[in-house]
Amino acid sequence: MTSPVIHRVATLDLAVRPIVWPFAEERRAEIAAHFAEKQRERPKIWNGRILLGRDAVFNDGHLTATYFETDFASFLAWRDWGFPDKAVFNGFGMGALRASDGAFIMGEMAPHTANAGRIYFPSGTPDLDDVRDGALDIPGSVVREVGEETGLTAADYRIEPGWHCVVTGPTIAMLQVINLDIPGDVARARIETNLARETEPELSAIHLVRGTSDLRPSMPRFVTAFVEQQFAAR
Repeated sequence: MTSPVIHRVATLDLAVRPIVWPFAEERRAEIAAHFAEKQRERPKIWNGRILLGRDAVFNDGHLTATYFETDFASFLAWRDWGFPDKAVFNGFGMGALRASDGAFIMGEMAPHTANAGRIYFPSGTPDLDDVRDGALDIPGSVVREVGEETGLTAADYRIEPGWHCVVTGPTIAMLQVINLDIPGDVARARIETNLARETEPELSAIHLVRGTSDLRPSMPRFVTAFVEQQFAAR
């Protein structure tokens, strides 16, 4: 697998600009046909508006990049066709949930989702709800995704400062450690209870990750867990 590159970042500067994406414009008919096929496989997916990034620069503990709006159908085609536009990346926030006993808590995506079967920390491709004053609010996105996927609120955890940005090809996962004051088994049971209340939950199972191999000696264990689960689910 491609070796990830990890940047320890203190601040994010992610401007949102009105940029036309040539890939989406030039291949519109193909994209529409591809999305129609995917909807036949998973009727619940819908073509909402999302944000993708470009021009990422890591410098002296900072990440700067520009984001632009596009539709989910174009993103899905770009992903499924092997990322033909190399200037674009999918950059999203993730909440690395860590229980008091050291277990990391990850969710398995439900069959009706576009990422069915994949195992993630709480996360989501940014959308227009994550824009604040012309910038992408990744910290807010992480809190929102944690709440939507697990039912946990800000009163349940402590967020560590800074970000571990994991770059794997056209993907930048901005991970932030979120510490819970309860052990893994209790946290999993609580999240499962919350999922049981939902008519159509985004997650189908909750996994506790306690041991990981050494992909790189200096790699934080929660980053190792994330990377291993991503490639195991491919």
